[in-house]
Amino acid sequence: MTVAELFERAIRSGIAADPRGRDGVVAALRRERKQYDGLGRHDRDVFDEERLTNPYADSRLLTGDAAKTVKRMLVGIDIHPAEVLLSAELERRGQPIDLIVAHHPEGKGLAALDQVMDLQTDVFAEQGVPINIAHALMRKRMGQVARGLSPENHHQSVDAAALLGYTFLCLHTPADNRAWRFMQQLLDRHAAETVAEVVEAIQQVPEYEQAALRGTPVQVVVGSPDSRTGKTVALEFTGGTNFGKEMYEHLARAGVGTIISMHMREEHRDEAEKNHINVIIAPHMASDSLGMNLLLDEFSQAGIEVVPCSGFIRVERKRRGRKPRSK
Repeated sequence: MTVAELFERAIRSGIAADPRGRDGVVAALRRERKQYDGLGRHDRDVFDEERLTNPYADSRLLTGDAAKTVKRMLVGIDIHPAEVLLSAELERRGQPIDLIVAHHPEGKGLAALDQVMDLQTDVFAEQGVPINIAHALMRKRMGQVARGLSPENHHQSVDAAALLGYTFLCLHTPADNRAWRFMQQLLDRHAAETVAEVVEAIQQVPEYEQAALRGTPVQVVVGSPDSRTGKTVALEFTGGTNFGKEMYEHLARAGVGTIISMHMREEHRDEAEKNHINVIIAPHMASDSLGMNLLLDEFSQAGIEVVPCSGFIRVERKRRGRKPRSK
């Protein structure tokens, strides 16, 4: 399998698990095309045309040879220059690395992280928040994220990979979509009535079992184990990064009683508590690992070796009915 084939299959997998559904993804791409068609010459020259076919601006082939055949890839939640140097050291020890894969975006994927956040607008609308309110609040938050990212050294890791001749890509929202879909199906199966029942269900997922052994268990940060989950249990698992704190009031009005998130700032926790929304933290590295594992399993089944690093908890799910295997 070539790098280009692997990347294309990962994007398709993300689309298949997208909370908006395929029609919602098509509509988003249609909006990108409309925006592009309305641009002047200069803006067209700098427009990332991949946005017209790939709905995930935070997932990109960042540097290297797209036609290269992949036999072994180094995969990490975060890839920094240290992990690029790790690839070189592994190669020196007889383990050549054909591809480096980051979950968290780097390069132009990091610079464009805010662009994927509009996905959350549709998720909130599905949960009962009026679409006009969801859209307005997400636009405000997208602006905050864009301004916050603007001074970052986006290409530091990309430049390191290019200097050492490595092919490097990042897969963010496609993996988060897979984790969202998996967790939504888990919640649907259990139909939990209390926070404790939700926690128990999450703890049975191998990535979270491993995370607990590493010192980062599932935690209830608002509410208590015997708190009722409420009408809706919502997942804050995909769409770039956390939404704005103003959204909690509208989620509560829509009937969301419990939120499962990968991480949460203290001011967001306070706002959730103020609106009587239970909050369960499903650890960040474990949640990101879950999504990446679900993406990568089809590649490992094709004979590609996955070398985990940088917080990535590798768990293989090879066949239905077969117990997942941790590495």
